[in-house]
Amino acid sequence: MLRKGLLALILLAVLPAAVAGLKEGELNEDMTNPGSIELPAWFKNSFMDIAEDIAEAAAENKRLVLYFHQDGCPYYKKLIEVNFTQQDIVDKARATVDVLAINMWGDREVTWLDGETLSEKAFAKKMRVMFTPTMLFLDEQGKVALRVNGYYKPAKFKAALEYVAQHGENKERFAEYYQRVKPLAASGELHREAFILPLNQLAAAPRSSSGYRLVLFEQKQCPNCDELHSDIFKRPETREQLERFDVFQVDMWSDEKLKTPGGESLTGRQWAKELDINYAPSLVFLDKSGNEVFRAEAYLKAFHLQSILDYVASGAYLDEPEFQRYIDVRADRLREQGKRVDLMK
Repeated sequence: MLRKGLLALILLAVLPAAVAGLKEGELNEDMTNPGSIELPAWFKNSFMDIAEDIAEAAAENKRLVLYFHQDGCPYYKKLIEVNFTQQDIVDKARATVDVLAINMWGDREVTWLDGETLSEKAFAKKMRVMFTPTMLFLDEQGKVALRVNGYYKPAKFKAALEYVAQHGENKERFAEYYQRVKPLAASGELHREAFILPLNQLAAAPRSSSGYRLVLFEQKQCPNCDELHSDIFKRPETREQLERFDVFQVDMWSDEKLKTPGGESLTGRQWAKELDINYAPSLVFLDKSGNEVFRAEAYLKAFHLQSILDYVASGAYLDEPEFQRYIDVRADRLREQGKRVDLMK
């Protein structure tokens, strides 16, 4: 039986540098299923008419944030209990945005800009929400100025608020803004792995059993890249899944030329910009024709990443478009086989 309240992603960074700022040891702290969590009292009360909410925010020189959440998500818990318990972040948020909470599995009616009315869960699907928390920062015309898939640690989350408040999307991508204003303290180098293929093979036909390529977009200043390689990629279950792919690594700020699967000659920086890569590490999955089929760009634990690898390599994404449901079913299937499943390690 499919359960709605499973852990969210995001794929959300291994997704972005999504947890930068936590002290050593905090990544494994208090990451159990939290059940239902009360939203902050200062979140917006609304009739769920998005055009009206945008106008109300603009009248106060603010922007509207659509905050997609679900019960049972520890990343959602961290956003509420870690980020939104810091006064400077709360002050910045209350001064610059109206936050409208939308339950990823809810039934309340939402009216979109074109007048279409649909349930929260249908609206979440329409907006391509696959992880929680997901935050869509909308501009005054209802376009997405910034999309945050997954959990951002406090320093980066505050930078996102400042970026949107300054209408930064009209000047530069968030990745460029954050690189400029908040360099990440990290190892300062890309991690080379035996399973990573040379970039001169990127445009060649895939040799993997699945026929899929996995492109790791990373940067040298990236603590989440460090953790990805030093921990998650070292685990046997992860390595088993990685063997199903041709894996490549691209420095998202590199000026060295490469040939993409589509035949373009671009630098790593240019390709990252073309694909709108905003976070490091980002995992982009390509099919035999070089078309993107899935992307992970938010902080994930090992089981979530392993599930993403299986989701793509097995072709399950073709039949089950809701990754949130897929990971739930996969966890149950493994438990039935007598295997221990720890979602948060």
